[in-house]
Amino acid sequence: MNTSLDRKRHAIALKLGLILAAGLGMSACTMQGSTPKDADFAGEYALISVNGKPVPANVTHEGVEMLLRSGTFTIKADGTCSTKTVFVLPSRTESAREVGATYTNEGSKLTMQWKGAGKTVGTIQGNTFTMDNEGMVFVYKK
Repeated sequence: MNTSLDRKRHAIALKLGLILAAGLGMSACTMQGSTPKDADFAGEYALISVNGKPVPANVTHEGVEMLLRSGTFTIKADGTCSTKTVFVLPSRTESAREVGATYTNEGSKLTMQWKGAGKTVGTIQGNTFTMDNEGMVFVYKK
């Protein structure tokens, strides 16, 4: 067993977990520029697909494959939101991750600024929230 290679894979898997969690939502978002219509999209959204694959789904990022078990993306009318992502690393260890951001909205477009990371743009159409994060497309249903 090559422990150096195992450590590298584990580090990549953890990074992917952070990216997936960021892609899958936020833990303490603040809505800016809100209007009464914003309350219409408040609620809990369940992750239904990643890159067109139904969840649970195997996903690959930076050469590491893992199983994405589930995810939720919650937007509250009070201007806060949260996410929880559950995934299984190559070591077969199940992990859960929560990530936070602030966001602004323009109509159905949400622009999220992640804590300690970059920006992601998502859209809400009816009961569907879609977000592209580093080339991975996440689709949630309310």
